[in-house]
Amino acid sequence: MRKALLALAISGVALLGTATPALAHNVLINSDPANGASVAKGPAKVTLTFDQYVQNADVNQIAVTGPDGSQWAEGPVTVENNVLSAPLRPLGPAGKYTVGYRVLSADGHPVSGEIPFTLTTAGNGTPAKGDAAKAAGAPAQSAPAASSSSGVPIWVWIAGAVVLLAIGLTVALRTGRDPGSDKADQ
Repeated sequence: MRKALLALAISGVALLGTATPALAHNVLINSDPANGASVAKGPAKVTLTFDQYVQNADVNQIAVTGPDGSQWAEGPVTVENNVLSAPLRPLGPAGKYTVGYRVLSADGHPVSGEIPFTLTTAGNGTPAKGDAAKAAGAPAQSAPAASSSSGVPIWVWIAGAVVLLAIGLTVALRTGRDPGSDKADQ
């Protein structure tokens, strides 16, 4: 009985140990402009860096909202491993701008957030209008580059966990006690 419990415990630890990386969502580790930064001139693009690669999917979005609620991001979102970027129109009024993002994590779950920054000197840009405003946060329409990604798909982690569980159960069932060994324990 002890061997069976030990084998089951080892299988459980192995299962949890292999599943942990698949459960970790991407975390934003850097941005340009930085979170809470004050800038005199608006950046030409927004760049977001995450701790893991980001899946190049149709749900990845970056939007930049100005102090009056207008949209300033313009063009497709590009994904290169763990870095997302989107071009910006020249910024207009001075004030607080908010970079909103939504990305597809390496583990397949969406992650979203906001990064505020302040434009201290007014620019002469105009916000995106009409269809351009809708396209401001639109994802890139290119096919994912399989060779540039370094993440492992979630199905690989699930299959590995199932295999480890099956091995653990097989070991536990095969290392059960002999029927004759019960007399020795008395």
